[in-house]
Amino acid sequence: MNLSYFISKRIAGNQQDSFSSTIHKIAVGSIGIGLAVMIVSFLILKGFQNTVTDKIYSFSSHFQVTKYTMGNSYEEAPISIDNELFNNYQKYDFIDHVQEYSNKAGLIKTEEEVLGIIFKGVSKRFDLNRFGENIVEGRFISFDDESYSKEVMLSRVIADKLKLSVGDKITVHFFQNPPRVRRLDVVGIYETNLSEYYDSKIIIGDLRLIQRLNDWSDSVARGMEVFVKDPSRMDQAEKALDEIVDYDFFVEKISDKYIQVFDWLHLISRQVNIFLGIILFVVCVNMISIILILIMERTQMIGLLKALGANNSQIRSIFIYNGIQLIAKGLILGNVLGIGVCMVQYYFKVISLNPADYYMSYVPIGWAWDVIIGLNLLTLLVVSLIILIPTAVISRINAIKSIKFD
Repeated sequence: MNLSYFISKRIAGNQQDSFSSTIHKIAVGSIGIGLAVMIVSFLILKGFQNTVTDKIYSFSSHFQVTKYTMGNSYEEAPISIDNELFNNYQKYDFIDHVQEYSNKAGLIKTEEEVLGIIFKGVSKRFDLNRFGENIVEGRFISFDDESYSKEVMLSRVIADKLKLSVGDKITVHFFQNPPRVRRLDVVGIYETNLSEYYDSKIIIGDLRLIQRLNDWSDSVARGMEVFVKDPSRMDQAEKALDEIVDYDFFVEKISDKYIQVFDWLHLISRQVNIFLGIILFVVCVNMISIILILIMERTQMIGLLKALGANNSQIRSIFIYNGIQLIAKGLILGNVLGIGVCMVQYYFKVISLNPADYYMSYVPIGWAWDVIIGLNLLTLLVVSLIILIPTAVISRINAIKSIKFD
């Protein structure tokens, strides 16, 4: 049996109700709390990123393909959807789904209020599986086989401003020459909490209504929305799309179109990484202090072992094994605390948020077991290396003086 490991186990087993026992508990607690805070922080960050990006992608897809123009209006030149990308997207491995859309500006007029809106027209190809989680009341619009649907979905923000609810009728005035008016039925309410980009101005209806108003054929739309299978490879997908579409089509990443939101998420990620460094630094300082205290308490034992012929490496190994045992216990405690807190928040949504500021009504949890494992390995590696520093003082301890040490 390894002598250093044997002595380390004996020391750890004979510390009940001693000063060393208190020091060990402090060490385990500091590592456990530090790891728990890191786990909670990173899973909340992951939850924020997933929730916000999923809301944006569910509403606007990963890419929008439009006619290349110099303007920045909601109503640009239409494109023909009778093209290779729209008709045969299944043959491209990186593409998951393609759907057409059109926008048209207008206003909703009620007896008390008038509100400017953007009517987003969609078709039967609209990916309801992705968008469905944003529907908070009623249902999605249904499509008539013979004519355009007269149903629309409003956002919660617009519905509250105009005091409308599911089942009400609205009058929409579309901006064109001459102006057109349509009477539509409200069948559903959606809520993304991204009021600045969607909820405050966009209502959803049938694409064929816009085609009828603009005198377009069924094969014409404002643009195409493209969903990819792997959002982490957006740059490669953008290059591939540029090669597929015609030269006069413009491919735009949604992360570029709404760059403020994605920059905000990147800023949060950077702050969490800084926070991780601070926590690891505090844990390492605590471990250095604790190992030094343990060495001071065992000074006589160190001198006795040196007198019996033990070398510095063997004696250092005793405290290294002891430190690793403390780290292991701290990791177990940290995982229990961190994952436990996250599970409570995930299932019961205890901590709420202001949707106007954070784009969601509660603190989200994004489960990422690779992140949890990575944090455990990082903590184990860093703290294990750090405990080598205080054990270096053992080589400076004089055997005779240490035996007399009190």
